[in-house]
Amino acid sequence: MTGQRGAVLPETGVSSIFTNTKEFIREYRAEFAEHLGKAFEDGDRLEQYTILVRMIRRYISRQWVYTNTQYGKKDSDKQIYYFSMEFLIGKLLNNYLANLGIREVVSEGLAQLDVDLDELFEIEVDAGLGNGGLGRLAACFLDSMVFLGIPGHGNGIRYRFGLFRQKIVDGQQVELPDNWLRHGYPWEIRKPEKAVVVKFNGTVNWQQDGKRLTFKHENYDAVLAVPYDVPIIGYARDDQINTLRLWSAEQAGDEFDFASFNRGDYAKALHSRSDAEAISYVLYPNDSNLSGQELRLKQEYFLVAAGVGGIVARYKKKGGLISEFNENVSIHINDTHPALCVAELMRILVDEENMGWDQAWTITANTISFTNHTVMPEALECWPEEMFRRLLPRIYMIVAEIDRRHRVLLESHSATPSQIANTAIIRDGQLHMVNLAVIGSHTVNGVAALHTEILKKDLLRDFYANFPYKFRNETNGVSHRRFLYCANPGLSGLITDCIGDSWIKDLRQIRELGRFENDKQVLNRLNAVKRENKERLAKYIHDTMGIAVDPGSVFDVQVKRIHGYKRQLLNVLKIMAVYDLIKENPYYEATPNTYIFAGKAAPGYHFAKAIIKLIVAVADKINSDKAVSDILKVVFLENFNVTIGEMIYPASDVSEQISIAGKEASGTGNMKQMMNGAITLGTLDGANVEIRDAVGEENMALFGLKVEQVNSFYLKGGYFSWDEYHSDHRIKKAVDHLIDGHFPNSGNEFRDIYDGLLRDNDEYFVLKDFDSYMDAFGKLNSWYRRPEQWARVSLRNIVQSWPFTSDETIKRYEEEIWER
Repeated sequence: MTGQRGAVLPETGVSSIFTNTKEFIREYRAEFAEHLGKAFEDGDRLEQYTILVRMIRRYISRQWVYTNTQYGKKDSDKQIYYFSMEFLIGKLLNNYLANLGIREVVSEGLAQLDVDLDELFEIEVDAGLGNGGLGRLAACFLDSMVFLGIPGHGNGIRYRFGLFRQKIVDGQQVELPDNWLRHGYPWEIRKPEKAVVVKFNGTVNWQQDGKRLTFKHENYDAVLAVPYDVPIIGYARDDQINTLRLWSAEQAGDEFDFASFNRGDYAKALHSRSDAEAISYVLYPNDSNLSGQELRLKQEYFLVAAGVGGIVARYKKKGGLISEFNENVSIHINDTHPALCVAELMRILVDEENMGWDQAWTITANTISFTNHTVMPEALECWPEEMFRRLLPRIYMIVAEIDRRHRVLLESHSATPSQIANTAIIRDGQLHMVNLAVIGSHTVNGVAALHTEILKKDLLRDFYANFPYKFRNETNGVSHRRFLYCANPGLSGLITDCIGDSWIKDLRQIRELGRFENDKQVLNRLNAVKRENKERLAKYIHDTMGIAVDPGSVFDVQVKRIHGYKRQLLNVLKIMAVYDLIKENPYYEATPNTYIFAGKAAPGYHFAKAIIKLIVAVADKINSDKAVSDILKVVFLENFNVTIGEMIYPASDVSEQISIAGKEASGTGNMKQMMNGAITLGTLDGANVEIRDAVGEENMALFGLKVEQVNSFYLKGGYFSWDEYHSDHRIKKAVDHLIDGHFPNSGNEFRDIYDGLLRDNDEYFVLKDFDSYMDAFGKLNSWYRRPEQWARVSLRNIVQSWPFTSDETIKRYEEEIWER
């Protein structure tokens, strides 16, 4: 049974969920009495939200248990375990009510109790489990796997304080703890009986045992990894519930330094507990110093050891033969952070299962697959050899042996010395995790066609030269059920009225909407839906920031992590140039624009934080200038997360995807905005290339250097940013504003940006692409002045967004990588 509500689940004998409003109200009241010992009328909004979640979790828990007992009974039930440092799942309640088909019943029942369901949605917090596209992709993949009936489960860390909560104070980013667990997390279930002991430091002793060596890790520091399970509920799939398992670090054992406590040395008494719990406190602790690097390495091994250990234990408990492990289990590592899955699985097979190296390696290499998400060097995970050896002594020995055997293999294949050196795991006093991931995986995939070609021709070219069969391309996708169906009910209703609701399950059906591109009634309604979404976002901006923006203006959106290569700076210089143009020519007829930014900068990335400061300074100057208040507004929305994104994407007119060609692996914000009818303003980078192939260049605005030109400049030189500065008065004036006192009280705060553009020759070609960017921007503004044409192009983007649903991506993973 799929998608039937209130029926009996197959073979379980339990009712799936309440079927009407009266039944819901009765059970909701009963839940209050049972779990809180009070009547519904005595509860507050937080309790009303918590009890609602508990009700849903209780109902789906029956099927959750049933799902887990059934997995593995069929040959097709190969288990997929997706390891990621991030799972940006956002809020779950609205989506899960929609997926279970009970949103209307719940809303009506609560209304009869004088409770607004939307207020309960507001109570829910975004889970602090991720930061950007990497984590949101992982969450979309979980959604698609359960919808497609794939037994796919996430393995991540239960961060106590997330990444950080971003506040803008005096124009600057300030990082505060994201205490998202303050009131608990009602979706999760703690599973202490499934805890795993993770070992750090210590010594490794070995001895000859007959014909084999045995190894014993002793005098180690133990940390307990305790799992918390979160249900993954798919759309119309109440016959299957998958699991996101989040690991929390705790002190192992009950040891307590009572003597130190009695002496008043409380810090020493709690030292062991604090050291253990710190592992799962914060996502991506600052690694600009050795202690931060050590904590990040401990985090990554903690996730891997807990996750792989739990998988093997579960597999054996179900009676699986360890010699057939790779036939029944796939472990997928999402970027290089979980690369130690390779070494940890080898450790378990060799040390605990007493396998010979060759058999263990065959199983490991046929179990693990790897997705690379970046070509940026700082994200490729290298660890100091001495630190790694001390912290993970047995794992170091295994990695060293993998490295030795890899070198021998390449020598036997007549690889060149440079190929051997470039693909080695251990070199120059560093351990290179990307190389471990590639060596230990049966497939390696990029996340957009261009990105995969860059991996093969550049970053991983020496691997590709020797192991070309490993490489695949699997372009990213996003959950259209989350970011279109649930986030944009107005557009969803329009689509369903035109073509029916089959597109919710199969986005390929949305191509039928193309028949309406010349239907004026549909185009007018499309524009009206967009206007409603913009009004909702405008209200949020006004309520949270006190800034009034015009819903009739172009909502020009760039929301993503702040980084030099993503070129928020190019966007800001454009805004400064437009502002200067209007001020110089009061009769200039400009299209009204509202420029919307959001995103976080890494705490130690000072350039990115300066960009945020500049955006806010530009916003303050423009928004306070009454002469342009009807034409321009600039907004920086703080603490960007999934929930804010779900407001922004449906309201976006222009999707700014302007990274320098060759640096953005894929991007997913481009896909989310395209699905919601935004028109892409972008370079030919990442998945923008495939968006162009899908919708046609005439239905987007492209500009800038191509990747071949960028690489030529990097390799051969020939670009001089001073030439651009002196040849374009718009550039010169905007760049000079960084240091000429244009921004009151800024002092020399933007000098580093100025020097980066001119003294350091503009690493990301901001000035080189400026003129073509302005032309593309102007083209979109001219389109916007013709509403029917704009709606037609918008509709074409929606129609051609179907390849970018994560359903399509996961189908390819299942067939080409996991081989289910």
